[in-house]
Amino acid sequence: MNSISVRALLVRGMLAGLAAGLLALVVAYLLGEPRVDSAISYEDGHSHEHGVELVSRTMQSTAGLATGVLIYGVALGGIAALAVCVALGRIGRFGPRATAALVSLGALVAVYLVPFFKYPANPPSVGDPETIGKRTTLYFLMVALSVLLAVGAVILGKRLAPRLGNWNATVAASAAFVAAVGLAYAFLPSVNEVPKDFPATLLWQFRLAALTIQATLWGSFGLLFGHLAERLLSPRPIAVDTAANASGTGSTTGTAAGAPAAR
Repeated sequence: MNSISVRALLVRGMLAGLAAGLLALVVAYLLGEPRVDSAISYEDGHSHEHGVELVSRTMQSTAGLATGVLIYGVALGGIAALAVCVALGRIGRFGPRATAALVSLGALVAVYLVPFFKYPANPPSVGDPETIGKRTTLYFLMVALSVLLAVGAVILGKRLAPRLGNWNATVAASAAFVAAVGLAYAFLPSVNEVPKDFPATLLWQFRLAALTIQATLWGSFGLLFGHLAERLLSPRPIAVDTAANASGTGSTTGTAAGAPAAR
């Protein structure tokens, strides 16, 4: 793949990420923000300390939310587009659309789902402010381990494919990935700072909303970018007006047949 194609795919990836971010923004506003408001109400009712609000809650839930989600969408779109460029033709005989879908699904699993099941998202008022640095470090460590293990699983599957076949190699590589993730879960410390009286339903709804937002973001990106990449790399042939050509050929033939033979 030449540099022009990579640049074109990068631009399309960022545009697809922006569009996916818009969809995720709608989901975040409808599903996530009401749970955040409920968590803040719980915190206000159980805490006597009220700090200075530098940014209003209205600004946070509108312009702040939109800025964060859209920038995140554009950034992941560019990174994922480059990942598709690397994966295209190297993970099987898949076209641009299928490759984009597989990369998006793999990214959702490795970048979000695996870390999420170890360190799930928590709403405001959950977590000790003094441990935020530790919790952030552990989360990003889990993300890095998950991505590295996913890349290792893909390499392992490629090496096993000639001996085991594609299906068996995929199963073996997936099993190795799950086992390695299980070891990471076992050795990394757990974090549970949810207050005992925090509403379990609200916690579940918040985490489900966070999961839905990410699924919307990655799923819509995979579909949109796959469509754009396929149009760029596998364009449809220009349709030929066969009827007109046939008519033109017939007319030429008839004229030639009807013309008097040259003597």
